[in-house]
This record gives sequence, C-alpha cells and structure tokens, in this order.
Amino acid sequence: MKKKSGRGSKPSFLGKLFRCLRNVVLTLFVLSIVSVVAFRFLPVPVTPLMLLNATSAFLEGKSPKFHHTWVNIDEMSPHLKAAVVASEDQLFYEHNGFDTKQIKLALEERMSGKRKRGGSTITQQTAKNVFTFCSRTWLRKGVEAYFTVLIELCWSKERILEVYLNSIEMGPNIYGAEAVSQEHFGCSAAKLSRRQCALVAATLPAPRKYSSKNPSKYMRKRQQQILRQMSNLGY
Repeated sequence: MKKKSGRGSKPSFLGKLFRCLRNVVLTLFVLSIVSVVAFRFLPVPVTPLMLLNATSAFLEGKSPKFHHTWVNIDEMSPHLKAAVVASEDQLFYEHNGFDTKQIKLALEERMSGKRKRGGSTITQQTAKNVFTFCSRTWLRKGVEAYFTVLIELCWSKERILEVYLNSIEMGPNIYGAEAVSQEHFGCSAAKLSRRQCALVAATLPAPRKYSSKNPSKYMRKRQQQILRQMSNLGY
C-alpha cells in the first residue's frame, strides 16, 4: 500500500524552524510596542548600559554599584535642557528623530577615513540607551532606528528629553541629571546653574574621559562654546 501524504504528514524541520522564528519575531515586536508605550508614562528604572557596566565591574572584582535617581523634567534646571540641545542636537525640536544632514556628513567622513563624526540625534541616543546594548554593529543600529521611529510616534519631545536626561551616562557609573548634580556639584538637578549645565553637556560625547567635576582646559573651552550656542539659539 502507498503511504498517504499531505495534511496528515508531520511538519518538516524547516517548517518548525520557520514557525519558531516567526513566533519569536512577533513576540519581540509586541514587546517593543508595549515597552515604548509603557515608558511614555513610567520612569525607566535601569538601562542595558547600566547593567552591562555593572556586570563588567563585578567580573573585574569591583563594586557593581551605579548612581541613578529618576526625577521629572520639571525638577531639572531648564538650563540643562537648553545645554544638551545646543551641544548635541540643535534641530531636536524640528526633526522626526533623524538629522539627515548630520548622518550624511558622518557617512562621508567614515568613507574618507577622517575622524568619525557623531551623527546621532537625542532621540537616537535615547533609543540606544534605553532599548539596545551599545555594541557597534549594523544590527544594533537597525534596532536603534526602529525604536527611534517608535519613540517619535509615541512620545512627546519633552518626554524624550526627560528620558534622555535621566538615562544618559554623565560620568563613570553616574547616570542622569540628578546623579551627576549630587555627585559632582552637591546639589539637586533643579539647582544647577547655567554654567554647570553647559559643563555637564560638554562631557556627553565621552563621559568616562571628560569630567564635569574636575574639568580640563579643553572642557572649559567646550563649556564656553556651548554657552555661546545656547545664546545664539535664544536660550
């Protein structure tokens, strides 16, 4: 007798693998939507970078502690918002998450072998800090771009700034405006002066290299540049 085939046959290995991958992708897609919507209202308690740096410290035999305290944006100095926009993303309130001009310049410099330019907007940096691990791969950049679109669709610009200023690294094991204010200036984020905010913003490209607590001559120069940019932008 001939064996029956068709609907009664067992699914192939490739069929099972495809369905498994499909379910994983759908699950991750749903979780991404839920997490972005949730963080539109809820504080971000911890980020992948915080966990990664804490784990690295533990493996090196050091204390895995980090400094991070969430505060609402109205509990931060308004000068801090102005300073980071002036130094990091002057078109923040105008673009939809991507600064195409800066991206083009960054790609041109990368192709020509010049010093790499940072082309990421505040929204992209927020997506990277909150939703991805900070490895330098095209996959991570793709995930970052996906979350950048979701964030711009679901969050207001004010909320993006609030999450950014609470999650970004501002010194070794120091994350967010309140933590850097307490650790480096002995005050709350609400009490930061205009000059202090410009100094904090000057560290953001490399917060483990540059210090707002013990600023170098280069940092003082960057501080003055940011203060001028703030004035030019009307802050």
